Amino acid sequence: MNYDIKYQSDIERVVGSILKLEELKEKVILITGASGLIGSSISDILFYLNKKKNYNISIFLAGRSLERIRSRFYKYKCGLDYNFCEFDGMSNEKVDIQADYIIHCAGYSNPRAYTQSPVETLLVNIYGLYTILECAKRNLCKRVLYVSSSEVYGIKEIESFFNEEDYGYVDILKSRSCYPNGKRAGETLCSSFTDEYGIDTVIVRPGHIYGPQITDGDDRVFAQFTRTVAAHNNIIMKSAGLQLRSYCYSLDCASAILAVLINGESKNAYNISNKDSIISIKELAEEFAKISGQDILFKAPTESEKRGYNPMSISALNSKKLESIGWRAQFDIHEGVKRTLECYG
Repeated sequence: MNYDIKYQSDIERVVGSILKLEELKEKVILITGASGLIGSSISDILFYLNKKKNYNISIFLAGRSLERIRSRFYKYKCGLDYNFCEFDGMSNEKVDIQADYIIHCAGYSNPRAYTQSPVETLLVNIYGLYTILECAKRNLCKRVLYVSSSEVYGIKEIESFFNEEDYGYVDILKSRSCYPNGKRAGETLCSSFTDEYGIDTVIVRPGHIYGPQITDGDDRVFAQFTRTVAAHNNIIMKSAGLQLRSYCYSLDCASAILAVLINGESKNAYNISNKDSIISIKELAEEFAKISGQDILFKAPTESEKRGYNPMSISALNSKKLESIGWRAQFDIHEGVKRTLECYG
C-alpha cells in the first residue's frame, strides 16, 4: 500500500460525501477485519480525520494478527495512533471494548474459502458477529454496523437491479451457499439483537469492491487483475465475463459505510453501489488492460475454480437508498482502476 500524496487527497475527496461527519469526533470506534480491503480503507479515513481534522477518535483495530495490522498500517504506531484488539471470529473469547461504534467487517470473502472451507465460512459469519453483538450489549454501544454482501439477494427470475427488499433463490444444499447464507443469517442476527435487546444495528451490502488495499490471499477477480498487470503480465480470463456487477472503489465504499453509520436508519440495510460503475467482468478486465497496456487472454477454469464462482449472472445494485442520505461516489470505474494501480505495491 502506497501512502502517497494523491491517496491522501483521495481520502479528503471522499469524506465530503459524509453528512454530519462531526458526529465521530471524540468517539471510540472498533473496526473488525481492520487489515482487509474494506476495514483498512475505513481505518485510513479515521486516521486522516485525526491527523488532518483533529477529530480525536480513539481507534481500535481488531484482527487475528498484530503483525499483520502493523504491516498494513506501517505509517502509524500501535499504542499511539491506534490500539490493537485480538479478535478471531471462530473463537469463543469475549471482546470487551467500550466503543461508541463498532464496524464489523471481519469474515471470509474469498472464493477459495467458499470451496475449501465452507463450514468455517458459514460459521465465522455467525460466531464472529454474535461475539461483537454481545460486546455491544455489555458495553452499551451506540451502534453496530454489519458489513454484509450483495450475495444475500441470490438469483431472481427477472434480471434487474436489486433494491434492498428484493430477495431471490439461494440453493441451500450447495456448499458454495455457505457465504450468502452466512451473510443472510448475520443480518437476521442483527435484527434479532435489535428487537430482543435494543441494540442499535444497521447493515450495508457492498457490491464488488476493488482498490489498492488487497491482501496477498485475496483471489477475487479484481485482485487477480491488479496483481497481474502490476507485474506487467497479461490478464487471464477464466470465463466470457458477461456477468453484470456493481463495482465501487474502496475509499468510496468506506465513505458509504461511515455515512450509513452516522445517518442510516436503525434495522435497515443499504446497498453500496456506484451507479457509474455497473459493468461486466469483461469490461472491468478491459479497463485494467487499457490502463496498464496489457492484453487479455482466455483460459479454461479448473473444476475447483468453477465451484467458487458467484452463481448470480447479475448482481447490480440500486443505490438510491444510500444516496438518499446524502452519499455520492467520487470515482468512476476508469479513475478508480487508475488509482488502484497507482497506489498498489
